[in-house]
Amino acid sequence: MYYNVSTVHPFFEWIQEYTVKIRKKPLLVAGFVILILMCLIALSAPVIAPHDPNKQSLKDRFMKPCPEYPLGTDQFGRCVLSRVIYGSQTSLSIALVSTVIVVAIGVLMGLYSGYYRRLDGILMRFTDLMLAFPSMVITLALVGIMGPSVFSIILALTIPGWAKYARVVRATTLTIKNRGFVEGSRALGASNTHILYRHILPNSLAPIMEIATLGLGGKIISIAGLGFLGLGIQPPTPEWGTIMNQGLPLLSKAPLIALSAGVMVMIFVLATNLIGSEIREVMDPKSDSVIL
Repeated sequence: MYYNVSTVHPFFEWIQEYTVKIRKKPLLVAGFVILILMCLIALSAPVIAPHDPNKQSLKDRFMKPCPEYPLGTDQFGRCVLSRVIYGSQTSLSIALVSTVIVVAIGVLMGLYSGYYRRLDGILMRFTDLMLAFPSMVITLALVGIMGPSVFSIILALTIPGWAKYARVVRATTLTIKNRGFVEGSRALGASNTHILYRHILPNSLAPIMEIATLGLGGKIISIAGLGFLGLGIQPPTPEWGTIMNQGLPLLSKAPLIALSAGVMVMIFVLATNLIGSEIREVMDPKSDSVIL
């Protein structure tokens, strides 16, 4: 049963309703807790990092974990923990920005393609063209052409990333636009823009939230993969993939350099997978406990 957002309860009741539903999902709560903690670590990096991540001290090279350097130091005497903490700022900011952009583009393309049949053929053929190429190949090619930088990485992740969102939103739009509450709103004189953004889009949030959350973890893996291949953010700026790339030749001598960044990537992706696997049931308006 779909809902008409023009009849929803006040905002605080909406929050209360979804809070109750989220509390019934322990895996979802665990995912949110991990994700929030990692975001807090990134935001508070200047406060909690014990050292300047780029400060070199050659006399302290390859130090073992100790109170001053909890994860030891790297080949330049830099604090590994500080670099991993600051690396979360770089990785998470690029992942969040690129995810927001691809979701916005994909949602707009899907909404207008599904609602306006005259646009459907053109927009979906363009979408099919983007889906025909492996996204990682496009990303590697674009970063290789433009050179490694924050802007080029975001652009390279955005160009091939929006198509799957457009497909999902289009399918949902085709289903919802002929529902009774939409027809009723149209009969009352509602504009197409009102119908798209007050009725169809809110009822499409469940699949959007699911693939966006899973896509956020995928973006982190792609960013780390680019850094690991030497095409990510360049040293000395700390970034998880770059840290793993620098630590790979030193695994036998200082394994914590690569392992610490790899564990951070794994934990973040685990959190997004936990959220993505459960969020659809919470957001789905067809669930029994949804606000009507």
